[in-house]
Amino acid sequence: MGTAHIISRSSELFRDRQEAGRLLAQQLVEMHGKKAIVLGIPRGGIIVARELARALDAELDIVLSHGLRTPGRQELALGSIAEDGKLFLNQALVQELGVGQSYIQREGAQQFAEIKRRSELIRRIRPKVPLKGKLVIVTDDGVATGATTQAALWAVRQEKPSRLIAAIPVGAEETIMRLAEDADEMVCLRVPPYFAAVGQFYVRFDQVEDKEMLEILKKEVERQSGTKPEGSRKYNQV
Repeated sequence: MGTAHIISRSSELFRDRQEAGRLLAQQLVEMHGKKAIVLGIPRGGIIVARELARALDAELDIVLSHGLRTPGRQELALGSIAEDGKLFLNQALVQELGVGQSYIQREGAQQFAEIKRRSELIRRIRPKVPLKGKLVIVTDDGVATGATTQAALWAVRQEKPSRLIAAIPVGAEETIMRLAEDADEMVCLRVPPYFAAVGQFYVRFDQVEDKEMLEILKKEVERQSGTKPEGSRKYNQV
C-alpha cells in the first residue's frame, strides 16, 4: 500500500477546479522540475491536471483507460483496459464473484472500442506521452466510488512508471484509502466527514465539454514544442 497523505478533513468548498489544482500543486511542490508527467482523467480532471502541470513545470496528458464494469456492482471496477489494449483484472474480485471469461472478453471489447473512438481524435492533437520510468501524477477533480480513478491507476501501473502518485482534491475517506493501495503515494486535500458527490464541494462545477478539453491539450502541445498540432482546427464530440 502506498503512503496516504490526507491534508484536511474540512468540508470547505473549492472555488473551482483551477483553485483545486493550484492547492494540490502546493502539496507537491517537491516535484517541481523533476520532469513529472501529469495525467488528467476526463473530463473534469484535465482542468486540475493543467494547473498541476503549470505549477510543477511538468508535461500534461490525459489517461484514456476505462474500467471494466462488475455485473450488478457498477461501483466496483472488475479491472481496467488501457489505451494500448492491455487488460488488467482484479483476480481476487473475479474469483470471488465467479465472473466468466466470456463476460470479461465482451466487456473488454466494448470498453476498448470506446477508448479507440476517443483516442482517434485526441491523439491527433496530443500524442501519447510514454510513461515507462517516469514520475507520473494521476489526478481528477474528486472521487466518490473511485472506480474510474482505480482503473486509471491500474492502467498506468502497467506502463511501469518509476513512481505513481494519485493527487485528488476531495474524496470519501474509504475510497481514498482504498485507492492508496494502487499508488506509491496518495495526496488528498480534503476528506469531509459527509460525502455525497464531488460537485458538492465546489462553488463552480460546470460540465467540461469535449471542445474545452481538446483546446487544453492543444495548448499543451504548443507550450511544449512551440508548434500547432495537426488536426487541431476542428473539434468533434469525443
